Amino acid sequence: MTTWIRHRAAILLFSLLAISAVAGGVWHYGYGQALDQLQRRGEADLALASDRLTAQLQRYQELAVFLAEHPELLALAEGRGDAAAAQALLLEAADKTTALDLIYADTEGTVLASARAADVTQTSVAGAQHFERALHGALGAHHAVDDTYGTRAFYFAAPTFGADRKVRGALVVVVDVVVVEENWRGDGPAVVFSDEGGLVFISNRSELLFWSREAGEVGLRPPEGDAPPFSSYWRSGFEIWRLNWGPYLPERGLHIVQDLPVIDMLGEAIVDVAPARRLAGLQAGFVAAVALAFGLILWLAMERRRVLSEANVELEARVDARTKALRQTNAALRREVVEREEAEAALKQAQADLVQAGKLSALGQMSAGISHELNQPLMAIQTFADNGERFLARGNAEKAGENLGRIGQMATRMARIIKNLRAFARNESEPMGKVDLVSVIDQAVELTGSRLRQDGVTLGWSGGAPVYALGGEVRLGQVFVNLINNAADAMADRADKHIEIVLATEPRLAVQVMDSGPGIDEPDRIFDPFYTTKEVGSSEGMGLGLSISYGLVQSFGGNIRGANRPEGGAVFTVELDRWEETEESAA
Repeated sequence: MTTWIRHRAAILLFSLLAISAVAGGVWHYGYGQALDQLQRRGEADLALASDRLTAQLQRYQELAVFLAEHPELLALAEGRGDAAAAQALLLEAADKTTALDLIYADTEGTVLASARAADVTQTSVAGAQHFERALHGALGAHHAVDDTYGTRAFYFAAPTFGADRKVRGALVVVVDVVVVEENWRGDGPAVVFSDEGGLVFISNRSELLFWSREAGEVGLRPPEGDAPPFSSYWRSGFEIWRLNWGPYLPERGLHIVQDLPVIDMLGEAIVDVAPARRLAGLQAGFVAAVALAFGLILWLAMERRRVLSEANVELEARVDARTKALRQTNAALRREVVEREEAEAALKQAQADLVQAGKLSALGQMSAGISHELNQPLMAIQTFADNGERFLARGNAEKAGENLGRIGQMATRMARIIKNLRAFARNESEPMGKVDLVSVIDQAVELTGSRLRQDGVTLGWSGGAPVYALGGEVRLGQVFVNLINNAADAMADRADKHIEIVLATEPRLAVQVMDSGPGIDEPDRIFDPFYTTKEVGSSEGMGLGLSISYGLVQSFGGNIRGANRPEGGAVFTVELDRWEETEESAA
């Protein structure tokens, strides 16, 4: 027993280790995949923030270039301009672009006009990096904390050229960085933009402003005090920062870098990896749960096997004492087994009989359906044969040939009907296509014309231009033949026998077959198989016509319904979909 317990404990320990290894592998793989997706999303966010920043700054850069060539400023630089007009020009531009200030100075750096400062005397921009670059004929750019306004500022300086293409002065556009940050502060992941000295000058997290990075360092340091805890490591090829820099920054962040040569800065994003860790944890947990469930099932099977083994040992210990009783029990069990086998054989035979009965019933229904489907073409063939014989007797070979041709058409139609019925029996259907509904009704009227004339039934049908519906020509023709014949059967005892067929095209194709008979006794059952109001054993029908017609119309995606007319008689309405011309059908 002790050995077995140790064996089971070893198996349990091995299983837990294996599950832990598999879950750890799944976590590592899932974490890497999630970091890859996070990297792409973070790069997109950083690129969006970078584009937004550069676009806003370039707007002021373009302002400096365009406005520097203004004639009013050139005249001021050459000593013939109006300082008040120049200041008004700069103030208007500053107000329209929300620039912090626009300053115009001569080549000595003396400020000649300013958009915000009313008194520009004793002020100079000489020695400023951006201004000195503009004096060399190039576009100057610089950023710093502006002493005048006490805020972070970007400076763009553009030269003004005289008629001799020499620099006469320079226009300096001062941009308030706070205004640039307003639209995206706190939005998305933490984003910082640092200059070539590693100083964070722009960020959507104000707590990171003026943090810096020494050469060779990885993280950032605050401008004052000790640096908070920070560490960097690589996971699946991605740089992860562990930091404690405030409540609005993640504890673990994916570090993404993008160089911005347009504004001479480095863009960095810190994307929270907590969602990636949660996703990897859920994947690993799911795999571990599945493995644990499988292990539990295996353990239950082993436990059951152990219990059965112990029961067998106990039974074997009692075999000698209960041999006689067991023999009697075995004999009784054998008899019971024989009885059950006999009962099972009888059950199988009964099931086989039921299956055979079902087959015979289905065969009877199919035979009745085939008989009903072929009845009308056979009657038409007989009619055309009789007509052909009379025409031959009269020497009218042309008319006789026409009747023989129609007999051939009816034979072909019978073959198509049989083919369709065989396909229907095999769960197949005739391919639906473009059918001229007017032509189909014309054929049905022609097939039933002889019978209607014999019974004294008048039929109203105007025909007309082709109307194309979606359906099968043979099956659709059979539907209207069935409806016309049923209407004639219903008016057998009536003096006034009239059938009216009306075709409506809006909003959906609808054909109404109306009669002057007694109407429908049970409209809800009229389409049930073998339901008929004719006498039992009547040769006129078995109650399958309307049921078959219902199935055919439904197979076309249409609908058929029967109702009683207010003025007396019944009306059957067949609704069909209009044929829609497509590229495939046109080809």
